[in-house]
Amino acid sequence: MLSDNLMYVVLIALVGLAALAANYIITAREAHNKFLSERLKWLKQQSEHTLNALSILKEVGCRSDIVEKLNQHAMSLIEEISALAPDSELMTEIARNKESTDRVKRRQGGLESDRAVRRAQIYLNFAEKLLIEMGRKGRLTPQLAKAYQQELYWLNVSMVTEAHLNQAERLLASGEKHGALAHYKHAKAILVRATIPQQQKQVLLNKLQSEIDKLQPKRDYGAGALADSIDNYLNQ
Repeated sequence: MLSDNLMYVVLIALVGLAALAANYIITAREAHNKFLSERLKWLKQQSEHTLNALSILKEVGCRSDIVEKLNQHAMSLIEEISALAPDSELMTEIARNKESTDRVKRRQGGLESDRAVRRAQIYLNFAEKLLIEMGRKGRLTPQLAKAYQQELYWLNVSMVTEAHLNQAERLLASGEKHGALAHYKHAKAILVRATIPQQQKQVLLNKLQSEIDKLQPKRDYGAGALADSIDNYLNQ
């Protein structure tokens, strides 16, 4: 009788342990699946943003070493997707997007629309923040990360300035002098406000001022009352 009771206790304990083990396995599998789903979602978002940024950098003629750093980052994201979900639709889609990005060339004549410029600014800002993050994580030296950040900032400013120049030239070609002048002035204001060394932006500023002067010559107000007063004083 005692042995039967002991056997029941052992059986109950074994059943309990089996239930706990099964529950642990199920819970662990659910946690893993959740982690995998969230990780793939994050990788999808980051890889898409990085590939879009790469396309923009190529279109606007960014330095090749910066393009290569972002390309390496994109490849590391794609490799992780391949390891986690090699046969998934996500992997197929990202691989197709990467091939498309690899074919992008510099756009001649600059960006042609306000929408294209705004989109480019979004991804230039993304690339700038990404490079700073790479610097914080030790994938770039702090000095190089800072230099790249400044380069992308200037690229952003010069891209918008060139877009206004191009729009102004198109308006001039159609006889819209007032619209062209507005674009030249807007471009000049962007350059003046930009926190860039003066010599770096001086060539563009000179070009813009020359175009502004052609459309809006400086007014000659004469010597003025102050000059007349000085002349009178000197002639006394």
